[in-house]
Amino acid sequence: MNKMRLAIIGCGGMAKSHARRFERALERVEIVAAVDVVEERARGVAELFPGARWATSYRDVLDDCEAVLLVLPHHLHHPIGMDCLEQGKHVLLEKPMANSEFECLELIRASLETERVLMIAYCMRFHPLVTRMRQLLEERVYGETFQVSIWTEQLTQYPPDHWASSAKTLGGGQLFSHGCHYIDLLLWFLGRPAQGTHLGTNCGTPWMEREGTSNVAIEFDGGALGYHFGTWGARGTRLGYSFHAHCTEGMLEARFATGELILHHRGKEESLLTTEAEQHHMQKPTEVELLHFLDCIESGSKPLTDGPGSLQGLRTIWRLYQAEENRRVANLRGLGLDQVNKFGYLIPDEDPALTPLDDIS
Repeated sequence: MNKMRLAIIGCGGMAKSHARRFERALERVEIVAAVDVVEERARGVAELFPGARWATSYRDVLDDCEAVLLVLPHHLHHPIGMDCLEQGKHVLLEKPMANSEFECLELIRASLETERVLMIAYCMRFHPLVTRMRQLLEERVYGETFQVSIWTEQLTQYPPDHWASSAKTLGGGQLFSHGCHYIDLLLWFLGRPAQGTHLGTNCGTPWMEREGTSNVAIEFDGGALGYHFGTWGARGTRLGYSFHAHCTEGMLEARFATGELILHHRGKEESLLTTEAEQHHMQKPTEVELLHFLDCIESGSKPLTDGPGSLQGLRTIWRLYQAEENRRVANLRGLGLDQVNKFGYLIPDEDPALTPLDDIS
C-alpha cells in the first residue's frame, strides 16, 4: 500500500509533541517535510523522520506532499489553510479552525470546491476516556445525563510579545484557544445548546490580553447543563484535567491524571477503564486522530471533526463572548448545529455570499 505523503507545517512545541506520537501511523503515512520560519525548529522536527527534508517556506514543499498538518499560530490558519486547499492538499488543521466566522466559512467552501478533506484537530474526541464516556452517555447505560462538568487547570505563560498573548492573533482568550476543545465536547455529549453565560478574567494571568481563566455554563435542549472551567494560571491543582457526568443512575468521572474512567454509585467507586495499565497496546489520541484523517482521505468519508461541525463550537464561543460584553445571557439557539448547507451556511440561508452569523435573522 502506498503511504500518504504528509508535510508538517509549523514546528513549535506542539508539532514536536505530535511528531513523537506517530509511531504506528508511520505504517501508513510518510512525513516528507517539516516547515518552520525558524530553521532550527524545522531541522529539529525533520530529524525525527528519516528522509524528511526541512524548509522555511511551506510553498517549497507543496509539490512533495498530498496532505499537510498545520500547527501554526491561529491567525495563520486561514491564509495558509486556504493556500494548501487551493493547491489540492488535504488539510489537518490544528484547533481552532480560524479567528473569524468569515475565515472558517472560506476554508469550508475551499474544501468542498477542491474536494479535499479539511479536518480540525480536536484530539480530545479521540481520547479513550472521552470516547468511552460519550458511548456510555449516548447509550444511557446509567440513565439520563443532566450535568457534565469539565475542569482543565494548568499553568501556561507566554512572554508579552508572543502571538498567544495577543487577543488579535490568538483570536480571543483561553476559552477560544484551549476551551474550544471542551465546548466541542459538551456539544458532542449533550446536543443543541439553548442558552449560556461566560465569565472570564486575566486576573492571575496578566500576560494574557484577554481572559486567562474562563467559566462557561450552558443549558441544552432537554434541560441538561454543561459547565467548563479552564485556567492557564494554576499554580497548583487537584483536579488537573477531569470530567464529571452526572446521570440519574450514577456519576461518571474521567481522571486524566491517572488515566481512569470511574463510576460513582451509592457511595462506591467502580473502575470502568484504566488506560495507564493498557498503554502498551493503546495509541495516543493524536495518532488515532491522524489515522482517522487518513481513513477519510482514502474512503472519502466525512471527518468526525469536519469544518461545519467544528464551526458550531466556535459560533457558541463567539456568542458567549458577545453576551458577556453586553452583560447578558447568550441565546445559543440557531447556531447551525447539524443545520448547515453544503457550504457551511446556516439553513435556510442559501445566499452564496458569506453572511456573518449575527446578520441572520
